[in-house]
Amino acid sequence: MEITDVKIRKIMSEGRLRAVVSVTVDDMLAVHDIKVVQGDERLFVAMPSRKDENGVFRDIVHPISPSARKLFEETILDAYERQMAILETEAANNSEEAEAI
Repeated sequence: MEITDVKIRKIMSEGRLRAVVSVTVDDMLAVHDIKVVQGDERLFVAMPSRKDENGVFRDIVHPISPSARKLFEETILDAYERQMAILETEAANNSEEAEAI
């Protein structure tokens, strides 16, 4: 299995939810609504889920093996951190441009 694309759909700065992500696997399967969440100690990935009739959230799709889960989490968090670095660089450049005016 290869994760062939990661799209950061939305980035949030309020609350624990940091981003909503879509992932493409083997250029054949798209998984939407994966969440990047700020935990107590680190960022983690939450797979798409829905609330059942008892109010319990259940994953709609999820990796089966620990190695697959690790692949998803590392790939998604790497893409998120790269996107955040790009946004920080753009913000710094815009700040410098505003100071020059």
